[in-house]
Amino acid sequence: MQQTTAKLPMVYLVDDEEVVRDALAWLLRSRRLLSEGFPSAEAFEAMLDQRPGQGAGWPDAPSCLLLDVRMPGMSGLALFERLIERGVGAALPVIFLTGHGDVPTAVAAVKRGAYDFVEKPFSDNALVDRVEQALVLSAQAIAARQSEGQLAQRMADLTEREREVMALVVQGLPNKLIADQLHISVRTVEVHRARVFEKMNVKSAVELSNLLRD
Repeated sequence: MQQTTAKLPMVYLVDDEEVVRDALAWLLRSRRLLSEGFPSAEAFEAMLDQRPGQGAGWPDAPSCLLLDVRMPGMSGLALFERLIERGVGAALPVIFLTGHGDVPTAVAAVKRGAYDFVEKPFSDNALVDRVEQALVLSAQAIAARQSEGQLAQRMADLTEREREVMALVVQGLPNKLIADQLHISVRTVEVHRARVFEKMNVKSAVELSNLLRD
């Protein structure tokens, strides 16, 4: 059961006012979204520090952070900068919750990569709509990150000679020219080429080139 729930979308709420966190949690539940609240930026960062590898590769499920701009201690903007340093990026879209006086700060954060900002008091439906859109982007970013990790593992499985053959294959060279350049037989090139295709999980040189380009 725990493995299943770990993959469900999660919305993180960081606001020093308990009444705000409770209201947001209720609102999200009304749209069948799970949430976890934190009373401070420090508490949220402590949660990340307690994770294996200090949050490396996190989140691994679609996630979004609703973050108050002004809080005692570390501000929301400071936490956002720390998250950038951690490399969380697009996997955790950040929506700032801001009062009217903090709008310029929130706009600056959006330019730095935050997903959006919402002024208090906010429209419930509009806010949850933005959260759901952010969760879609998070899912896409996580899928892309996992795909990159799989590609890196495939590359690591190649021998040095297979990498040499692959480099010439993606340049469009036929087996005969590859054999000439590497001073090996055409049959040996064919064997290495077949192994490269198998390990990289492709069926053609064009597919291999597209994979490496992407």
